[in-house]
Amino acid sequence: MLKQTWVRARQEWLLLTLLAALPPLLWALPGPLPALDQLVHWQTLGALAGLMVLSRGLQDSGYLFLAGRWLLERTHNERRLASMLVVFSAALSMLITNDVALFIVVPLTLGLASAARLPIGRLVVFEALAVNAGSAASPIGNPQNLFLWQSSGTSFLEFGLAMAPLGAGLVALLLLVVPLAFASTPLDVTERLPAPAAQRRLLWLSLALYPPFLALAELGSSNWAAIGVIAIYLLLARPVLRGVDWPLLASFLLMFIDLGLVARLPSVLLLAADLATAPGGMLTLGVLLSQLISNVPAAIFLADFTDDWRTLAWAVSIGGFGLATGSMANLIALRLARAPGLWWDFHRWSVPLLAGAWLLAWLILQGLQSGLA
Repeated sequence: MLKQTWVRARQEWLLLTLLAALPPLLWALPGPLPALDQLVHWQTLGALAGLMVLSRGLQDSGYLFLAGRWLLERTHNERRLASMLVVFSAALSMLITNDVALFIVVPLTLGLASAARLPIGRLVVFEALAVNAGSAASPIGNPQNLFLWQSSGTSFLEFGLAMAPLGAGLVALLLLVVPLAFASTPLDVTERLPAPAAQRRLLWLSLALYPPFLALAELGSSNWAAIGVIAIYLLLARPVLRGVDWPLLASFLLMFIDLGLVARLPSVLLLAADLATAPGGMLTLGVLLSQLISNVPAAIFLADFTDDWRTLAWAVSIGGFGLATGSMANLIALRLARAPGLWWDFHRWSVPLLAGAWLLAWLILQGLQSGLA
């Protein structure tokens, strides 16, 4: 019993850390305490809840796994396999968020270990970087984009168009690096990968709910849309709800509260004002802060200090590269793979790519600003 409690605590370290940080923050804040519920961006939380349920529905249907297996079994070259996995991971993350995409792509890749000799760990590294890159282009691709889309008041299309150059550039950057990381060795996959039972009814239910949910979120009614989605699954596909990562949703709730309190500390206000005027401005600040506290908390924290949501969104998306702590997706991928030496291999590729991604983003932003001038 004690061992199970310890394992559970390790799994929910983020939630427990945020919970433990709340009392000291309340004590340290000068003056009257703000209403904690006003620190939460409820529209973002509702949109995240609905997307988590819909994504889980697609995952449980088994069809995403079948699509990935079809892709893998028709590739006969190590370098081409890596390129296709990068594109597949990036595209998938635009639709079902970056962390959920990894829960599909990484197990598929690990399943190849028994069928062919491959650099599995390095493939997982590039899949983690690919979901960070691809999700950058979508308002619903990752939690930080979802938050910034909802809080900025922009339309789904406007946000997507603003993020598209960065997402495309990051995926292209990864594809340019693939030949350096993978050889053109012939690949012989002789065994078929086992697949979960396909549930066509669940697939169509999940796909049918996506458009109305996004439409309601666009209109600012994501909370009602989430309630509706949960109610439908409760009636028609209750097991899906049991598979949703509800503690993660609770972590985001506490993240809004904790970081909202941090942003009101006088010392933090002065520090943020000074750092925002440093070379590179918000682009550099968002990248660096993401390395320290991960890109989702960085986005929530820095949103109080800038109205330039595009630069902030670009910065925290780039922040998913670099250190493994820059994105929860990185930690998920490394945890799923559990390969010896993978942390070193991850940073061997991710840290140089962080520098390249920052330079690429800076050049694109300069070009866009020059075009508007």
